[in-house]
Amino acid sequence: MNLSKSLSDIGPLSFPGMESGLPLVIAGPCSAESEQQTLETARALSAIGVKFYRAGIWKPRTMPGSFEGIGDEGLQWLQAVKRETGMMVATEVATVEHVRAALDAGIDILWIGARTTANPFAVQDIADQLQGHDEITVLVKNPVNPDLDLWLGALQRFSNAGITRLGAVHRGFSSAGAHIYRNDPLWHIPFELRRLASGMTLLCDPSHIGGKREYVEPLSQLAMDAGFDGLMIESHCNPAQALSDSAQQITPNELKSILDRLVIRSGAPIEDELALLRQQIDDCDHELLAVLARRMSISREIGRFKKANNLRIVQPARYQDVMNARVDEGSRLGLDADFTQRIMQAIHEDSVRQQLDIMNDN
Repeated sequence: MNLSKSLSDIGPLSFPGMESGLPLVIAGPCSAESEQQTLETARALSAIGVKFYRAGIWKPRTMPGSFEGIGDEGLQWLQAVKRETGMMVATEVATVEHVRAALDAGIDILWIGARTTANPFAVQDIADQLQGHDEITVLVKNPVNPDLDLWLGALQRFSNAGITRLGAVHRGFSSAGAHIYRNDPLWHIPFELRRLASGMTLLCDPSHIGGKREYVEPLSQLAMDAGFDGLMIESHCNPAQALSDSAQQITPNELKSILDRLVIRSGAPIEDELALLRQQIDDCDHELLAVLARRMSISREIGRFKKANNLRIVQPARYQDVMNARVDEGSRLGLDADFTQRIMQAIHEDSVRQQLDIMNDN
């Protein structure tokens, strides 16, 4: 039987007791670390009105030896959260074994992490395991790399398996070099996903985009202004002692303050063309600044090399050859020659300044 359903046919998520017009808020610690920490955080979040509790049980970490989650034991703590607070509970699954254990424990919401979304084989295995469980809610985070097709493909695999309670979570994209945020938002990608799956619930994860707790509030407001349907936020009863993602977690009281200040505007659809274009400009600016920072870092390395080898900082022949080449390259890309020359001169002058600082540093 073909269970395939177009993503454009997937409707918004709804839950019992969920107030219409208010954003869906899923909050809880990055990891369930102990029964006490899990329940203490849940009680505090329930007290401020949060209905959906998230906690990682199995943690796919970059480096072995890091805290990789408490494992199956944590599912019992999530069951206790449900019994005591009445909150619906969510956790990340990355393997078929995770899915089986979560289903057996009565977990309400499963999310697919960025690393898993990037692996179509893993996604298909999980989707196959979930076939027939149309009562479960599945949230798919964007892949680690900025590939819209991978994100759409993962969502489609769950839709093909008959999962109709399906949503997407924007958590930003990994990128090389220094950036303002932990993960680059690249807002045009979730905007395009919303255009292709206009009815599907789209959440924003400001914790993982920002990487620091001070970014949670402005990113949450930006997401609301852009028409996202809700937020997934990491909240811990004692963030300073968290075993994972300590810097980006906030306390339940801090979350309450953020939610109280959040402005929900009407008449600002995510597809708004001007807003989309402005976000693309912001993305370009972030990329430009990151590239310039990387270029200046290389300039400082060159300065150290020249100092060690007693070389002149400015070499006129090299300078003129580079300038001519960059102006020609800019012209081929449709840039005005004078504009390119002014930009490159300014970059060169600051590169020289950085190298002079190295030369003069005793």
